[in-house]
Amino acid sequence: MRCSNAIALYLVTCAKFIAMPASAFVAAFVVNGNPSGTIQRSLSCSPAVGWTTNYRRLNSCQSADWRLSRLAMSAAVPDTAVEAYTFIGTELRGAAMKLHTKAQAPKEGEAPAPKSPVKPDWNPTHEDYLRFLVDSKAVYEALEDIVGEYPELSEFRNTGLERTDGLEIDIQWMMEEYGLQRPEVGLPGLNYASEVKRIVSESIPAFMDHYYNFYFAHTAGGRMIGKKISSLLLNKKVLEFYKWDGNVNKIKDEVKGSFEAMAAKWSRDEKDQCINETASAFRGGGALNGYIFSSAH
Repeated sequence: MRCSNAIALYLVTCAKFIAMPASAFVAAFVVNGNPSGTIQRSLSCSPAVGWTTNYRRLNSCQSADWRLSRLAMSAAVPDTAVEAYTFIGTELRGAAMKLHTKAQAPKEGEAPAPKSPVKPDWNPTHEDYLRFLVDSKAVYEALEDIVGEYPELSEFRNTGLERTDGLEIDIQWMMEEYGLQRPEVGLPGLNYASEVKRIVSESIPAFMDHYYNFYFAHTAGGRMIGKKISSLLLNKKVLEFYKWDGNVNKIKDEVKGSFEAMAAKWSRDEKDQCINETASAFRGGGALNGYIFSSAH
């Protein structure tokens, strides 16, 4: 199931960067998010450093267990066994695999497996989610400002992936609907927004890793997390944050094409500058998700 795959990968990654064992983190989410209550065993998986992960849900006729299988940066990297070289599918995927364990990516994983964790509680509040939205908007604003400022990034202006306008609508709605005060941007948002501004001043290729992962993670695992939270907290209301004008897959393909065209002109050193930012990109984006997991507070 694609939606479940995206959720699992996304959660496993977030766990690492809010100092929580990944298996406990994912298990808490899928157990709480499973209305049938059939999931009975926590996942024995290792921290992933990708924003999203692929995992296999065994059919109910086989087992109620959920197991992680091939790990991929599926928000940013196609999950394809064999494909022609592309910078995204080959180089960025390769960087991600170095951060995954053999349990998560049997053929490509290289990271050591962690010890078994203790399962935490997962119980976000409206206040938690509003903080997440506010911090997310700060990072998206930074990304959009950067793209607007640097001529080298002109191809990434007005792509349709932009999120700030929708986020502002959602923030105002949350405040009015639930009687909340607008919080200040927190440290996760402030730190990551500041970080991407610093990075782009030093290296456009390095910045592109952050740009790509932050936007594309939201279109995959992030969107599925939003659906779960909508059901849990918002009476199934779909926020503007999770809506796009037009076909989001077409938008993504166009942005990927622009990214590939840019990367094709890079030197080997510039390509390395980009892929070497992989862990940092996951760390920055994953930190924001700490707001929606109570055990991270």
